[in-house]
Amino acid sequence: MPRSSYRPPKIPEMTIRRLSIYARCLLQLEEDGVKSVSSQELAERFNLNSAQVRKDLAYFGEFGVRGIGYYVASLKAELQRILGLDREWAVVLVGFGNLGSALFHYKGFTRQGFKVVAIVDENPAKVGREVERVPVIASRDMAREVKARGIQIAILAVPVEAAQAVTDELVAAGIRAVLNFAPTRLRVPRDVRLKNVDLSIELETLSFYLAKSAR
Repeated sequence: MPRSSYRPPKIPEMTIRRLSIYARCLLQLEEDGVKSVSSQELAERFNLNSAQVRKDLAYFGEFGVRGIGYYVASLKAELQRILGLDREWAVVLVGFGNLGSALFHYKGFTRQGFKVVAIVDENPAKVGREVERVPVIASRDMAREVKARGIQIAILAVPVEAAQAVTDELVAAGIRAVLNFAPTRLRVPRDVRLKNVDLSIELETLSFYLAKSAR
């Protein structure tokens, strides 16, 4: 029997990012007691594009009901499942300086199912204690902790000069996804997902538009 030539469509990354926005909008609607919503109503309320909403959702199936639109609770649950938010993800936070501490205390991660279960730092004054019942471990114990806990996601908030070496060690220990806040481009294997967040670049983008409008 010949193999099927069918290949599922590649989902654009911007579509995946928008799914997160849709899920948050639906959560707000659910909290407001709204039971159903059309793509147009969703777009008008949250300043979205109704045609884009329909196109993005079409990658994953048919969710609308003729004459009704979308059932808010069921669509929210389906988007959370697609995004992997129907489970809890264990996360290791590497680097507990000012930025790492701010990231740890950001409650949005926990609300979305991302739980920091271990903090890694090189400062002897921090190692060995707990922060909100999360242990702070030494860098030398990082790989062992990642393997023992089956952690797949890492948040990187370390100095530039240490970022690549730390990433290599994390990948070797089994990390499959890295959210990098170090202002440098990292190299990872093809099967590891990497997202870079460079706060300076984001500010420079804003300053460009401010400077442009002042010319």
